[in-house]
Amino acid sequence: MKQFFAIGLLTVAATAQAAPHYQILTSTKRDTHAESWQLTSSDFPSYNGNVRWSINKRTLHGGKQEGVDLVEVDNGRLQFRVIPTRGMSMLDVTLGDVRLGWNSPVKEVVHPSYINLHDRGGLGWLDGFNEWMVRCGLSFAGHPGEDKFINNVGDEATMTLTLHGKIGNIPASEVIVAVDREAPYRIRIRGRVHEVSFYGPNLEIWTEISTVPGSSTFRIRDVLKNKGTFDEEFQVIYHANFGRPLLGKGARMLSAAKKIVPFNENAAQAIDRQEVYSGPTRGFTEEVYKIYPKADEDGNTMAVLVNPAGDRGVALSWPVEQLPYLTQWKNTAAENTGYVTGIEPGTGFPHNRSYERKYGRVPKLGAGQSRTFELDFSILGNAGEVKAAAAAVKELQGDKGPEVQKAPEE
Repeated sequence: MKQFFAIGLLTVAATAQAAPHYQILTSTKRDTHAESWQLTSSDFPSYNGNVRWSINKRTLHGGKQEGVDLVEVDNGRLQFRVIPTRGMSMLDVTLGDVRLGWNSPVKEVVHPSYINLHDRGGLGWLDGFNEWMVRCGLSFAGHPGEDKFINNVGDEATMTLTLHGKIGNIPASEVIVAVDREAPYRIRIRGRVHEVSFYGPNLEIWTEISTVPGSSTFRIRDVLKNKGTFDEEFQVIYHANFGRPLLGKGARMLSAAKKIVPFNENAAQAIDRQEVYSGPTRGFTEEVYKIYPKADEDGNTMAVLVNPAGDRGVALSWPVEQLPYLTQWKNTAAENTGYVTGIEPGTGFPHNRSYERKYGRVPKLGAGQSRTFELDFSILGNAGEVKAAAAAVKELQGDKGPEVQKAPEE
């Protein structure tokens, strides 16, 4: 008996030792909020790696960014910044001379209290749009406009949907840092965000951005749950935006696709140049393409953005079953108005929800059900890595190219 008791104690001790290091930065349940906080590899007792890493939480001040929380992670090679106040969006990612992000006319990290989503006919979301990655959703995403819903007395009513939904302007209710105590010592920034209303949707998303010290990769893993008692529609688009240095005249977006469709007539006129980007063009009107990704035998697909020189880039991969559609947004406008492209895996395309529903691209979650979304990103730092990523896309595409429609969806 004593022997079994001793073994039990050792098992408990080993389990406790292996448990990740947790730090709660924000919690509405505990009514707590850390104005500033820091953890470095030097402060981490069990870390025995060679790479020095750090996590820093601070609060921004001045102008429209007053009171905005920022969590900065440096894995010793790659750095990224998360904005808990803006739905756990990612401001930017940097590795050496490669930056994932863009130069928006919006320079401050705007607090949601300064955003009126209904401004300019439902385009108020753009008043804070400058992140590298912002989630669109959760109950709706895409273009503004009218849609039907069932109101509090059970009647069909009309509502005005705003651009890309609400989640990107909802502060996280809980923010947690978790660092594994054992190799490879994965660093996780987690946040819980709610989109909930009385007589309305009750959706919760646990977001997670993670990386391994010394790596050139990072991962997004989110879990969306319907906390309500009825089936609920949802839409999620991962709006990842890239400007210089990756974007430039001759840059290319490579993807393995079954079908490519222009979003509208303007995009249709340029569909023969869909893969390649132009330099900054004053007065440019955005071009959007709807891509139906092709998956490998494990169900995964990928897309790659390659800079004009072919020696820098970024690769992203994800399970097609989770995010079955890919939007390419080309906005090669003048530099000072926002020279940028969006590579956007999603549960649908960025039409108004009423349009997407017609084509069966608005999924539902049953009461208590959840959906997981996983995306892996790798920054490509030389011509060899770019060539390997491009070859992987080509292999996935195979000998048969995508069906390219010359006209928009009817």
